[in-house]
Amino acid sequence: MITLHDKTFVPFISESEINQAIKNLADKISIDYKGETPIFLGVLNGAFMFLGELMKNYKGNCELSFTKLASYHGTMTSGIMKNLIGLNENIENHHVIIVEDIVDTGHTLEYLMNILAEKKPKSIKTATLFFKPDAYKKNIKIEYIGIEIPNKFIVGYGLDYDGLGRNLPEVYQLKI
Repeated sequence: MITLHDKTFVPFISESEINQAIKNLADKISIDYKGETPIFLGVLNGAFMFLGELMKNYKGNCELSFTKLASYHGTMTSGIMKNLIGLNENIENHHVIIVEDIVDTGHTLEYLMNILAEKKPKSIKTATLFFKPDAYKKNIKIEYIGIEIPNKFIVGYGLDYDGLGRNLPEVYQLKI
């Protein structure tokens, strides 16, 4: 059990489960993009740990970039996107893989897909470490899902509660 600010969290997903999910995703993506050079686009801040491990396990040539979007305040999503850091690379005619720490409502993903589509990439696919199917409100296909989880607030492995918890090597769930 850990306490971050005013909330208590209990262990939920172990570091070894996370590592195995990432290895499985990297293997699938490596097969799908064999002979290609995709651009992995990490969504900061949350995806930094996931993307680092994904890159270590990916077999093949690739490029790497980041964008920073935000829609969370505390434990609730605001639903309002703020494009904080833009994509500077030319992605026209390139395969792009959006790398998200977590997909819940899908608002961030939809916003990002719309921005990227205007830049005429060859393809856009999404890889997420965590996916909340019960919270998902969009019809965008998510090609690479590490771990499906219930619609509970989690921290650790890049995910935070008001800035704390990103550095935890495992995932904790809000204690109710």
